Amino acid sequence: MISRRSLLKAGAGTAAVLAGGGVAAPLLSAGPAHAADLDPGTIPKYEVPMPRIPVLKPSRLTSGTSFFDVDMRESDVQILPGRKTRVLTYGGAFPGRTLLATTGRRTVVSRLNTLGTATSVHLHGAHVAPEHDGGPMDLIAPGDRRSYTYPNTQTHANLWFHDHAHHHESEHVYRGLSAFYLLSDRTERSLPLPSGEFDVPIMLRDARFDTDNQLVYVMDDFLNRNTILVNGRPWPYFQVAARKYRFRILNSTNLRFFTLKLSDGGSFTQIGSDGGLLAEPFETTELRLSCGERADIVVDFARYPVGTSLELVNDNGPGPAEHVGKVLRFDVVRTAADDSSVPARLRTLPALPTPTVERTIDLRMDEDGRPHPNAYIDEKLYDHHRVDTVIQHGTTELWTVRNVNELAPHNFHMHLVQFRVLERNGTPVTGGPEGGLKDTVTLLAGESVKLQATFKGYRGSYVYHCHMLDHSAMGMMATMQIV
Repeated sequence: MISRRSLLKAGAGTAAVLAGGGVAAPLLSAGPAHAADLDPGTIPKYEVPMPRIPVLKPSRLTSGTSFFDVDMRESDVQILPGRKTRVLTYGGAFPGRTLLATTGRRTVVSRLNTLGTATSVHLHGAHVAPEHDGGPMDLIAPGDRRSYTYPNTQTHANLWFHDHAHHHESEHVYRGLSAFYLLSDRTERSLPLPSGEFDVPIMLRDARFDTDNQLVYVMDDFLNRNTILVNGRPWPYFQVAARKYRFRILNSTNLRFFTLKLSDGGSFTQIGSDGGLLAEPFETTELRLSCGERADIVVDFARYPVGTSLELVNDNGPGPAEHVGKVLRFDVVRTAADDSSVPARLRTLPALPTPTVERTIDLRMDEDGRPHPNAYIDEKLYDHHRVDTVIQHGTTELWTVRNVNELAPHNFHMHLVQFRVLERNGTPVTGGPEGGLKDTVTLLAGESVKLQATFKGYRGSYVYHCHMLDHSAMGMMATMQIV
């Protein structure tokens, strides 16, 4: 659990960039929220169905490439009952439509920025050239268009798009710029896992609304984002058959960590993490996800009689449990044939080469109560003119990443590579939810993790940072140069 003290210490904004005592300068033509806060208790729970996120259709296909066209625009969407909410979107959808890709087949996405602010589209978890990575200073100006090329040379993974424009990434993502990118390969498709209508992506986030149903954005606003949205709707229900379902879950929040459980205490099977399937399934009764992390789980509803309702709940704060403790209700409404299964062996993970370099990376933010705190990596604020780490192309390195704060939680995300978590707090990681390929990892106050990564494929500049996006916007980001 994250203490109220740690949240209050965490800060109110980025000086000289965000205006209004921590309230961001308006990004929407409707202007900033101006009404009083909406009480989340007035929003009905489990009265709207959970939408299935539509799949984005390609604009053109060739023998080796799928082409897509997506604009970034303001849209008014139905989130709460009554007045629509103005959000920032990829292609008018909230969340953005899911893009399906295949290993070995290239994807090209043309992005037109129709917003009044610069953007940068990062494909989180992707192995791509630096000019297509969507770095924090590689911006698309208002009115401009650019194309991102994704070679899809990596193995299957549940990736996602989000904005990365420095100092504004936090607000842009909060206001809606996020979408799934699901990369599949033969290994994944060969398994008898639930598929088709029984394979369901779920994007989780939180929000704060005013009484006009508009999003309220305040930097580092842990305590007031108490409305939980699932695929863009508040506390929905989802009708299921009495059989197995695969749920690909993304924590797309800026700051909130989830600890997800079934309300009856029942178990489920985690089969994958950020970088795709685990080596073998992991039976569990809870799923912990920090910001930007993904997990694949299989829930078997066959053990419940038709007519059963059970909740997916969140056993983590901050906020009132009657709001943030509830996420989604499953309603078992029918029987169905089920020829799916979860094999005892899911994949063979890549071998771990012998590392030749070791580094220590410290994450820290000011937590002494100052009005405008900063956040640091190795005691440095992000400066895009500075290279913080030089890495020889093709080498394998061990990074010990430490959260040196006494109160504040962080997590850690590296661009370009999927890494392996070898140790947590000095204890070896051998399988389980952190035993697969990862690109984002949790670090509570005082924790450390040892990571191993191989830097191959591309040379150039990439960033690593805390993926609590308010923290990266406050300076907790650094640049590595692959030479």
